[in-house]
Amino acid sequence: MPKTASPPEILILSRPRFDNSHRLFLKRLDASWEFSPDATEAERLIEFAGRVCYLAFGPKQHTKGTAAFIHKLIRHGHDSVLEHAVWSFLLTGVSRSFSHQMVRHRVGFSFSQLSQQYHDESGFELVMPADIDAIPGARATLDRLGEAARDAYTEITEEIRQTTHLASAEQRERLRAFRSLARSVLPNATETKLVVTANARALRHFFKLRGTVEGDLEMRVVSALMLAAIAPDAPSVFSDFTIETSAHDGSPILRLLPTDGRGEP
Repeated sequence: MPKTASPPEILILSRPRFDNSHRLFLKRLDASWEFSPDATEAERLIEFAGRVCYLAFGPKQHTKGTAAFIHKLIRHGHDSVLEHAVWSFLLTGVSRSFSHQMVRHRVGFSFSQLSQQYHDESGFELVMPADIDAIPGARATLDRLGEAARDAYTEITEEIRQTTHLASAEQRERLRAFRSLARSVLPNATETKLVVTANARALRHFFKLRGTVEGDLEMRVVSALMLAAIAPDAPSVFSDFTIETSAHDGSPILRLLPTDGRGEP
């Protein structure tokens, strides 16, 4: 019987950085820039990009404070500058059902996913839906499905051993062909791994769309993990989101807070 996968996990592989080369630009303008001393690198990058749009430096710097400037950009829909802040994540413990939905987010996202054509999935693990025990018999049914899928996968890939007489290039393609065929029997609950790169604007859209859906627990759990991981890197960008507990099942759910007249939460 296939093993049950570990819970979803998020590892950040890269974060936004802001280099001091902007000082040369300001020197040429003979202008100054008063950013908040506690602003993070992601926030400074976003604010600088936004100010370049208007050359709002020195005497033209009417909005004071990095957070206030970013809140104003978001409030007025001038959030294209958020695209300059980019994170890369490693996601593990998620299902192919999850990944099928996530890779639909193409704008502002890039994906690299574990290939079932090249990776031997004979030891695949199942991602059990968190609320599966609420449906009588559902776990036993999924266990039976997993066992049948494992047996079918093994039976199909047994043919691979007959390719040992082939030249290496031909053997490699035959191996890929057999695994491509064998993966068709794997359930959507099969655990997968992804590297995801996304910018702040795309992530805000993702959190609004996916993190708030009551009926998609796995997506909400991953959304909450992602938000918790990156919010400290850009507090003013994500401060209007909060992670709450669903009254339905006690799982995490994202909420978008109302803003005041200045666009601040």
